[in-house]
Amino acid sequence: MAAALVVLYFGFNFLKGIDFFSTSHKYFAIYDNVDQLAVSNPVLVNGYAVGRVSRIKILPSKQNRILVEMEIASDVVLGDSTRAILNSDFLGGKSILLTIGRVTKPLAPNDTITSEVAKGLTDILAESAVPVADNLQITLRKFNVVIDNLVANTQKLDAIFKKLENTPDLLNTTLGTTNTKIEELSNSFKGVAENLNGTLSELKPTLKNFQILSDSLKKLQLGPTIAQTQQALAKLNESFGKLSKGDNTASKLLTDDSLYVNLNNTLRSIDSLATHFNENPKHFMAPLGKSKKRIERDRRKEEEKKSD
Repeated sequence: MAAALVVLYFGFNFLKGIDFFSTSHKYFAIYDNVDQLAVSNPVLVNGYAVGRVSRIKILPSKQNRILVEMEIASDVVLGDSTRAILNSDFLGGKSILLTIGRVTKPLAPNDTITSEVAKGLTDILAESAVPVADNLQITLRKFNVVIDNLVANTQKLDAIFKKLENTPDLLNTTLGTTNTKIEELSNSFKGVAENLNGTLSELKPTLKNFQILSDSLKKLQLGPTIAQTQQALAKLNESFGKLSKGDNTASKLLTDDSLYVNLNNTLRSIDSLATHFNENPKHFMAPLGKSKKRIERDRRKEEEKKSD
């Protein structure tokens, strides 16, 4: 019976992860939340079990933080860079992962290891969901803008379709009017074509007469007439040449101004005589006329009267 109890005790503790045939050291880690970590949960290094959780204790004096005691094989050397990461697998099993890193200062037994809590699936999903949610929110905002634009465009399309409802009637009316105008225009073209044909028929005799006239002009002898015209032009040029030489009466009349000056003076004298005759007819109409002295005396008297 005693031997059976001893075997049962050691077997039970062996199943709990206690190895009575290997030496181990105790280390501690403090967590804010152990997330249902239990005694005998394994302590792993690179996925290999090097120890177990031997005790869990709450610390009321330190804001109810949790002290975890770990029994780790003595051949595992821990340093100041070692981290005790509280981890959970996909099925919910808990364990502590040791990341030893570079050992510059070895830890002594009963020292406290820096603790961390690994991100669970929920945390990973939450962190991944944050940018997705932000993108989804931005997408929803853009979708709302698109919906608003679609609503506005739908209203515009409704207004356009309402305006287009009257378009077929207007188009039919326009086509009917156009058909009428085309028929009238066709009739007008027919009338013009008929008138043009009649006019061309009437012009045929005239065209024949023009053809006869053209044939007659071709038959005329224009050579002698052109020669006579050239002779007349030569004689006219010869006459102009004589006028420009200045050795005859006609050229002198054209080039010398003495005749013009004498004629101008004569006209002035005649004008003065006519003026004097109009003003003093007695000087010319008396039986014997007046002498030059009396005429001058009369002029002075008239000038004095005018000055008075």
